[in-house]
Amino acid sequence: MPEIQLLRPDHIPPLLAFELENRDYFTRWVPNRGDDYFAHFDERLGALLAEQEAGICYFHVVLNDKGEIVGRVNLVDAADGEAELGYRIAERATGAGLAQWAVRELCGIAANSYRLTGLRAGITVANKASQAVLERSGFEVVGEAAFRGKPGLTYHRSLAEFLVHPSAPTAS
Repeated sequence: MPEIQLLRPDHIPPLLAFELENRDYFTRWVPNRGDDYFAHFDERLGALLAEQEAGICYFHVVLNDKGEIVGRVNLVDAADGEAELGYRIAERATGAGLAQWAVRELCGIAANSYRLTGLRAGITVANKASQAVLERSGFEVVGEAAFRGKPGLTYHRSLAEFLVHPSAPTAS
């Protein structure tokens, strides 16, 4: 069974390995992060952990049943009850519904742990698989945008259905 964990300092070495292993695969869908990103990975992740501590962003890793990092699901720019969703799944873990599971799981975490009421996402038009993940997860297209010069779509999803409400008292 997969698991989502909030990013911690001890995730940094296996997360770097995950990013390097999937670097070429990810650049099919998103712009290449460049060599500098990987050369200063520890410093970059340290800054992200500081943003997380401040409640600006929430970074997560997706672990498989062997405890290996097979994905990331992140919430960035949390403000006014909403955040931007981003995710990456390892090439070797695609096609099994993991991305959809992780997105839906994070919706529940966002609503109940971070008290967010909605999520936004943006995807290039060419990334049909991620479009399907978002749409199957209840996101709706709300506009068009360009992502580093490539045409894309913007999405939104309310998190109201994910809120866990206290049980109503039962009649005796």
